[in-house]
Amino acid sequence: MAAPPDATLYVRLRKRIAICPGEQVKLGAVSRMLSEAGVEKELADLEIYRHKPEDGNRMVIDMLHIIRLIHTVKPGLPVEYYGDPQVLVMIDMKTIKPRITVLVFAWLLLFFGAGLAIMNFHADVSMREVHVRITELITGSADAHPLWFQIPYSAGIGLGMSLFFNHIFRKRFNEEPSPLEVELFTYQENVNAYVIADEMGKMNAAGRSGADE
Repeated sequence: MAAPPDATLYVRLRKRIAICPGEQVKLGAVSRMLSEAGVEKELADLEIYRHKPEDGNRMVIDMLHIIRLIHTVKPGLPVEYYGDPQVLVMIDMKTIKPRITVLVFAWLLLFFGAGLAIMNFHADVSMREVHVRITELITGSADAHPLWFQIPYSAGIGLGMSLFFNHIFRKRFNEEPSPLEVELFTYQENVNAYVIADEMGKMNAAGRSGADE
């Protein structure tokens, strides 16, 4: 069926999706579409990929492949895309159940590791002597164990970290992302970009070797 006259399909691919082994991928699952003629509803069920065991646990779908498939059902339909020209398809080979023992071990490791790091830093900068000197300047007398100063200071470290990461357990103070969330987002973006570039390189190499044969 030919496309209506003056109809243009606008496509924005998602960056990454996850599917189960053997599952098919439809155009509506990997993109957002808009058209003056309403053809996006018809194209949403267009199958663009079906996972095969030999594909492994990741696959990259290129926009040129999608345009080629769109033209098989809508010849002559102008297609314009925005955003990334590839979508990364990750295959969930198996469901990983959370292991409480590993979680507890990781929590204890991070807790005591962070505590030791703070204590080592305080030892390096002679924080105890600094507290004693500050106490002497404020009160006029030296105190080898100024607990009235050290206890609020220790509590302030924990409060400051909570404010810095914008979380107390699941409670968020405001809508701004925490530095950790920003770093995780940046890391995931870099991983996606690397995987897409790696998969596209493999596909291009396979295409060249096939052409040589």
